[in-house]
Amino acid sequence: MTTDLGAQDLTALLDSARQDYSELAGRGLKLDLTRGKPAADQLDLADELLTLPGAATFKAADGTDTRNYGGLNGLQELREIFAPVLQVPVAQLLAAGNSSLELMHDAFVQALLSKLPGAQERWVDQGPIKFLAPVPGYDRHFSICERFGIEMIPVPLTESGPDMEVVTRLVAEDASIKGIWAIPKYSNPTGTVYSDETVRQLAEMPTAAPDFRIFWDNAYAVHHLTDERVEIADLLGLATAAGHADRVFVFGSTSKITFAGAGVGFFGASEANIKWWLSNLGKRSIGPDKINQLRHATFLGDAEGVFAHMEKHRALIGPKFDATLRILGEQLGGTGLATWTEPKGGYFITLTVPEGCATDVVARAAEIGVVLTPAGATHPLGQDPADSVIRIAPTFPTQEDLEAAVHALATCVKLVGYEQRLKQQ
Repeated sequence: MTTDLGAQDLTALLDSARQDYSELAGRGLKLDLTRGKPAADQLDLADELLTLPGAATFKAADGTDTRNYGGLNGLQELREIFAPVLQVPVAQLLAAGNSSLELMHDAFVQALLSKLPGAQERWVDQGPIKFLAPVPGYDRHFSICERFGIEMIPVPLTESGPDMEVVTRLVAEDASIKGIWAIPKYSNPTGTVYSDETVRQLAEMPTAAPDFRIFWDNAYAVHHLTDERVEIADLLGLATAAGHADRVFVFGSTSKITFAGAGVGFFGASEANIKWWLSNLGKRSIGPDKINQLRHATFLGDAEGVFAHMEKHRALIGPKFDATLRILGEQLGGTGLATWTEPKGGYFITLTVPEGCATDVVARAAEIGVVLTPAGATHPLGQDPADSVIRIAPTFPTQEDLEAAVHALATCVKLVGYEQRLKQQ
């Protein structure tokens, strides 16, 4: 560790970092680690979809003509494939638009404008409302709240999920808290997996608001990076057993399984919530894109088909995660300037740098042509109080570009970190 080095040694390390940075600046780099998108070779894995369902093959398993109106619930055969993946009974799972984000946005809007099961009035009529936001977290969750002027209360994300001592206290005492965001498996950006105890507490905890909702964004349910298929407890089942069935909104999609822009989103919930959702949905749609759902059902086949397909993804992105972790270890290990997560799945690695350094690291990287997600994006309103969290998205760049970008990032961490150390001497 270099935390106890004197000024002379720190100056030498800083000079070395400055030299490396100067060399990088002269290369004209144009590298991007901003978003967790599938790379082109991952999208290629699903190219068969472009030929499906095939000419004159437009009937669903029940005989439905998928070219026509109707079927708000989505195709039964596709819902049967994803019901075990998302831990939702088939009858309580809907297959809808092309992404889970649009369904989360719709759920929020519908809760604002139409009375939820268990609610006395619409959210919009209840005065200022609040949402719990585990941090570090997903910027697009936060942007939904921000769009509608919803106050977000940050809750620390621990190794087993949100700090449940904080969560249970807050929801029990404040009826204006209407929900919590949750990415329970391989959480964005830390890779956290919620423990069985955390899931049980979320299902059973008393809430002051009778219309409290858990937005259970199971985006990475099958996105494993190791041989272990990490499993989580069944929130909807536990909440139902505890008498809180209406508490849970489950979301998922095929966005990082097949085509990111042409997938299928899923919404799962209690029978009462599904009835509420369909009554609202029927006023803006006569049915989803059932042809796309049919091609997905044909392509994937069953739940094991999903897992087999995801092994192909793992073969492509696993080496990228391995390389990122290797370079971070080689460049920053033992420096005391950073720690990082080593996820078993998902799409991100979280890099934590000394307090007050993240914004500067991101800015220095941009100056030499390496674009990172803005510092603070992992917190509500883009404000990380410690200014220390940086999200790394290894999937989209080529292996060569990724390794160059991570090397450059590590150089920026050393540059900023050693500058700060010297100032603190």
